[in-house]
Amino acid sequence: MKIVACNSNRPLAEAVANILELPLTKASIRRFADMEVFVEIQENVRGEDVFVIQPTSFPANDNLMELLITLDALRRSSARRITAVIPYFGYARQDRKSAPRTPISAKLVANLITEAGANRVLTMDLHAGQIQGFFDIPVDNLIAAGLFSRDIEERYRGRDVMIVSPDVGGVVRARSIATRLNCDLAIIDKRRERAGHSEVMNVIGDVTGRDCIIVDDLVDSGGTHCNAADALMKRGARSASAYVTHGVLSGAAVARIASSPIEMMTITDSILATAEVKRCPNIRELTIAPLLAEAMRRISDESSVSSLFD
Repeated sequence: MKIVACNSNRPLAEAVANILELPLTKASIRRFADMEVFVEIQENVRGEDVFVIQPTSFPANDNLMELLITLDALRRSSARRITAVIPYFGYARQDRKSAPRTPISAKLVANLITEAGANRVLTMDLHAGQIQGFFDIPVDNLIAAGLFSRDIEERYRGRDVMIVSPDVGGVVRARSIATRLNCDLAIIDKRRERAGHSEVMNVIGDVTGRDCIIVDDLVDSGGTHCNAADALMKRGARSASAYVTHGVLSGAAVARIASSPIEMMTITDSILATAEVKRCPNIRELTIAPLLAEAMRRISDESSVSSLFD
């Protein structure tokens, strides 16, 4: 078993390697003067079971090309099996034709990863579950629900917790955590006028006096979650917090969250946190390294991964 770390989130790759008590495979992933990506695997990987860790977060195109070229280098080095470990799968929001003459970019990226040489994919909390079907190779889609549930139990013990889905599409994800915690569920009914902007219309459920926790797969501009927190507080919620798997946090998102009614937003380290994110007083981070490490160990051992989805 070999682990190759690309440049998108090396601290996460190092944490996974430490848990598995394996050194990272020596590899040089650098740029030519014109910013072309060059990859050189500096160890023998012939016949090895190789895992490439690379979230395709900002800059998405550069990180995606790093992943594709690394996969190609490993395939041409005769690796026995190559698993693309993509904690955050970029382009996942483009999973259908949202308007005439628009692409389904998630399918295109799935094709690129497969053609580059991946034999299987390990990812986490895909924006849309059907993206697993875009691949013609096995896909293991881990979920953060167990990690979040345990953390909520510890931090909110004795409080009157209510799980909130920020939109109708996230009800299944939110219900999963509400079921684990045996607590109530509320839903934000919102209307999205254009990409990156949302308007909260209504809150379905009585949130009066409750400690509301918004659950989602990713936070980008932060508008949806800040608007949801505003709506919850206006309807009598005692507090509003959030648990979000992928902290994309682009543009002015961090400043928006810092000045919002959100008591605390908890994200994972699937995406490398910027200095601004680390300084924000109401954003904290949980690590997914143990979950990824266990999934990789089971894949390498050919043992069951299904229990990690529960």
